[in-house]
Amino acid sequence: MFCFAIVNYSQAQDENPKYDAALASKLGADEYGMKMYVLVILKTGSNTSESKETQDKLFAGHMENMGKLVKANQLIVAGPISKNEANYRGIFILNVKTIKEAQAILETDPAIKAKVLAADCYNWYGSAALAEYLPFSEKVNKKNF
Repeated sequence: MFCFAIVNYSQAQDENPKYDAALASKLGADEYGMKMYVLVILKTGSNTSESKETQDKLFAGHMENMGKLVKANQLIVAGPISKNEANYRGIFILNVKTIKEAQAILETDPAIKAKVLAADCYNWYGSAALAEYLPFSEKVNKKNF
């Protein structure tokens, strides 16, 4: 009887008292509160011959496309990377499980389609709650891009 109580106590300690089953289910969380995403590293593409005007249009389309992906809950995190020797330009974390799904989404980006940007994709395991910050992002930016 004593051993049984110790086992039950040990198992109870592993349980999170703040666990919200409905939220975990909504977010697609596993038992650790995590899920699979795709991390995209954007870098300078092979097309470096576009005019400044064309590049400006492609990057305006890139930004517009990012807004659409956020609204569709496909883009969870995005941001530029400072100038570097590897020619990395930015990152995305896409709310998809496979690289194939990510590549299909990336084809909607005009800068990637025009090869002004290129993308390397990696499976990434992170907190399922990551997207929960998105409703607050509009409340902290004083200016829009």
